[in-house]
Amino acid sequence: MQPTSLQDKVVLITGGSSGIGRATALAFGQAGTRVVVTGRDEARLRDTAQELAGRGIAHLTVQADVGVEADARRAVEETVQHFGRLDVLINNAGISMRALFRDADLDVIHRLMQTNFFGTVYTTKFALSYVTQARGSIVGISSIAGYRGLPARTGYSASKFAMHGFLEALRTELLPQGVHVLLACPGFTSSNIRNVALAADGTSQGESPRNEQQMMSSEEVARHLLHAVRHRRRDLVLTRQGKLTVFLNKWLPALTDKLVLNHFRKEEPDFRL
Repeated sequence: MQPTSLQDKVVLITGGSSGIGRATALAFGQAGTRVVVTGRDEARLRDTAQELAGRGIAHLTVQADVGVEADARRAVEETVQHFGRLDVLINNAGISMRALFRDADLDVIHRLMQTNFFGTVYTTKFALSYVTQARGSIVGISSIAGYRGLPARTGYSASKFAMHGFLEALRTELLPQGVHVLLACPGFTSSNIRNVALAADGTSQGESPRNEQQMMSSEEVARHLLHAVRHRRRDLVLTRQGKLTVFLNKWLPALTDKLVLNHFRKEEPDFRL
């Protein structure tokens, strides 16, 4: 299949003011798209806007929390008002957690579902008619946790499983309209999502428990995403560890239970798994 040209297309990236989102905004912008970025942090949005402008990328930033229905609607409306169209929606906004379920406040689960799942549902709902008209792309930035539930990440895993089911059903509905739907699972990536992961009481974790230097960079993830959208890929699973986890969980699920438990016992020694 010939790659799709993205020149002058309009891409909306939720949660695009840091990490994978910002790297994706830069990658798509440098490929010729016009870029809209949403985020909750005004200072980070300003920094992102300056970086996009410095590279000559036509852009718009919208301060919005896509887990709030009205904000998701406004983000799409401002995109279309500013650029006149919307071709690609990248549902990237997300938060994580680091707490055993027995210890976690239920509000932590609610917050994860609201941002990760309902943020995707809301933004996709309001963008759908425009993307359909353009025969464009809807992307969900998911996780290996959407294929395989991870200990101390119950709410995160649930939100990503929900995203998978939603986008898989939507992909099937949109086959006659020629809309491309991509589920992208980066695996462990060097980004800020672990630094702002929610602890058991809902406060920010503050630092990553993992060695970020050994992970795939956000910029590399963004390059893979750009290629997958251009080639209208159905699924994208990144990193050797991520691919192996998905494979083993499909064919040897009982063994994978034990392997995942042992892995997280080493990675999370403060949790008595």
